[in-house]
Amino acid sequence: VPMVAPGNVQVHVLNSTLAKVHWDPVPLKSVRGHLQGYKVYYWKVQSLSRRSRRHVEKKILTFRGNKTFGMLPGLEPYSSYKLNVRVVNGKGEGPASPDKVFKTPEGVPSSPSFLKITNPTLDSLTLEWGSPTHPNGVLTSYILKFQPINNTHELGPLVEIRIPANESSLILKNLNYSTRYKFYLIAQTSVGSGSQITEEALTIMDE
Repeated sequence: VPMVAPGNVQVHVLNSTLAKVHWDPVPLKSVRGHLQGYKVYYWKVQSLSRRSRRHVEKKILTFRGNKTFGMLPGLEPYSSYKLNVRVVNGKGEGPASPDKVFKTPEGVPSSPSFLKITNPTLDSLTLEWGSPTHPNGVLTSYILKFQPINNTHELGPLVEIRIPANESSLILKNLNYSTRYKFYLIAQTSVGSGSQITEEALTIMDE
C-alpha cells in the first residue's frame, strides 16, 4: 500500500452546502504501485445550532487519477466538519492526512415543524407552531401572513406580522366572524426566509 499521506490539505467553503478541498500530490515513488486516485473521508462533527451528538457517518468521495482537488457537495448548513485525504493504489489506501476541521455558514431554515389553530371565537383564533426541524442557523424571527377567503374562494388582502424567534404561539384578534382565513408561517435566519407552512381556519358564526 502507499507509504505517504497527501500534504498541505486545504478546504475552501464556497457556501452553506458546498466546499472545495485541495491537496498536494504524493511523490510517485511513495505510491509503491499504480496511482489510482485519492479518497476524501469527511464527516459532520456537530450542528452549530443544536448540541446534539449523533452517530457519526463517514462519507467517502473518490477522485480518480492524479487530481489534486475535489468538490464536497450536500453539506449541512451551520455545521462543523472534519476531513482527511488518502492516496489509493491497486493494493489499497495509504495513511490519512491529519484531520482538517471546517465550518459551513448559516443557511435558510426548513419550514416550521407544525402549525395548528385552536380556540376559534367570533373574532379571534390562537395559533401554535413548532420550530423548524433544520434551523440551519440561528433563527431571527417568524413571519406570519394571513388573508380571508370568501365563499367564491377569492383571497382578500394579505396581512403580515413579524414575530420574535423565541415565540411559539399567538392570539390573533379583531378578525371577522364566520370567515375562513388562510395562514402562512415562515422561519428566518440572517441569511433569509425558509419554506412556508400553510393552514386554514374558520372563526365562529355570529350567534
